[in-house]
Amino acid sequence: MGFDALITKVQQAEAALESRERRTSEQWTRLKSSWRAAWTPGRIVVAGLAAGFLVGRARPLRAAGGGGVLQLLTALSGLLASGSAQAAAEQAGDAADAAQQTATATQDTPAP
Repeated sequence: MGFDALITKVQQAEAALESRERRTSEQWTRLKSSWRAAWTPGRIVVAGLAAGFLVGRARPLRAAGGGGVLQLLTALSGLLASGSAQAAAEQAGDAADAAQQTATATQDTPAP
């Protein structure tokens, strides 16, 4: 395939892309206008009432505040905190041992 053929092919692809972009833009505009026209004040009120009813029936705060989930999160946070504290204590112990060995080694070597 020659260079001129490639240029022609790219130009055709660009033209096809532009026509699809125009068509998509027109369809998006139509969708927005029909969506806005469908939401009359009565439908908005009905949708709000239905959503409020469904949220009220789900009672998400009661399940979270019932203690089960909250107790689980509290226990997990305590477990993680104690694990972190234990790891920090082990590192501090290792650092103290290393400092002690270094101090002993420097005392044992004679000064030049």
